[in-house]
Amino acid sequence: MNMQNIIETIRIPFEEMRSVFTGILMRSGFSQRKAEECAGIFAVNSLEGVYSHGANRFPRFVGNVRDGYVKPDAEPTLIHSSGALEQWDGNLGPGPLNALFASDRAMDLALKSGIGMAALANTNHWQRGGTYGWYAARKGFVMLCWTNTEANMPAWGASDVRLGNNPFVMALPYENEAIVLDFAMTQFSYGKMETYRREGRKLPYTGGFSDKGELTDDPAEILQTRRALSIGFWKGSGLSLLLDILATVLSGGLSTYEITRSKTEYSVSQVFIAINPRSLNNNPSIENSIRGIISDLKKSLPVSDDTTIRYPGENIVKVREHNLKAGIPVNKELWDQITNL
Repeated sequence: MNMQNIIETIRIPFEEMRSVFTGILMRSGFSQRKAEECAGIFAVNSLEGVYSHGANRFPRFVGNVRDGYVKPDAEPTLIHSSGALEQWDGNLGPGPLNALFASDRAMDLALKSGIGMAALANTNHWQRGGTYGWYAARKGFVMLCWTNTEANMPAWGASDVRLGNNPFVMALPYENEAIVLDFAMTQFSYGKMETYRREGRKLPYTGGFSDKGELTDDPAEILQTRRALSIGFWKGSGLSLLLDILATVLSGGLSTYEITRSKTEYSVSQVFIAINPRSLNNNPSIENSIRGIISDLKKSLPVSDDTTIRYPGENIVKVREHNLKAGIPVNKELWDQITNL
């Protein structure tokens, strides 16, 4: 029997999901303000179609809180400041809240200097990296940010895992929304592969290696071997390495190989770089420049009638509007697990 035929999906209104998440976090040691802010991030991730880092990831986050890896009441502390650069210790606080804080610091520095960087050591999983790209773009800033992770990807040509999938985000304002590129160094993030496995589906493209060392589109096999395929083959492998080195050096925090020594992924290193376009000489013409580039992109010839040419983040708007009206789709078994937390 196809698993897709036996999985029951229900629709949860956005406000209900956020309220449920908030209550669980408050019972897990969060203040009301922090619980509401963190719950909102998880709920918006699912609202905008990034289910792998929304509701699907929430039980694991709560587990890390209750196991002591995430400190609900921790706040970042400044370690070093030099002009437009700052280094902060996240003190193992909630990853999403630390990332919002660092985004704000980078933007504050960019207001003064045109560009600003806030690097975080000793923080936790930020969940969906695109959250901070959208956050900054809505405030009128360009944002580049990335994080290192535990080892979950082999170097190109290797059979064991030494590199992280180290998600990288680039974002900028566009019209009333944003252009946001959010991608891991693996062809599919582990959260996305877990979603495909839960739904009993194959990946649309090969995403990693089986225990026989062969490329496969079976997410269960890849999750078992932890040998995910790097984007661009050797290029993604090299990019992952450099992102880890830069996150480690700029934050003064732990590297992927050091993080991997722990029982679970925590105390990661992150970098947030904000640019203030209003400080640029060509600021009055930026919107028209972007519009021209996107217009030319849209003139691309689709390979088939059912193919749509989109810029990164474009589909988020449509998914958000649909889920606000219809409710957020959630696996019923998963929702029952969440409500029982």
